[in-house]
Amino acid sequence: MASALNWFEIPASDIERAIAFYETILQQELVRMEANDGYPMGMFPVESGVSGAVIQGEGYTPSTAGTVVYLNGGDDLSLVLQRVDDAGGQTLMGKTDIGENGFMAYFLDSEGNRVGLHSMS
Repeated sequence: MASALNWFEIPASDIERAIAFYETILQQELVRMEANDGYPMGMFPVESGVSGAVIQGEGYTPSTAGTVVYLNGGDDLSLVLQRVDDAGGQTLMGKTDIGENGFMAYFLDSEGNRVGLHSMS
């Protein structure tokens, strides 16, 4: 098995607000599409490997509890984290050194989900 992770979905109450939030903080365009069940979603861009989406629909309830998805913070996650508050989110834990594994942070997205960031510097 190449990776334990295959796909992730981040719940949204307002898909357009969620897409705008993630496009702003990541400075990348999400691909708007519909899931097989017809629910609207915005897929995170990927060149290769694992990706995921923000999605709105029945059974998708934003939460600060449960599984935490860590998004790629690029070369320096502090640059992404600087855009969180202005985009409608909230920084929960600033850039934190985790030794040889790089750095991590937590934020609350526009929908009320606790999401992580990771970068090596």
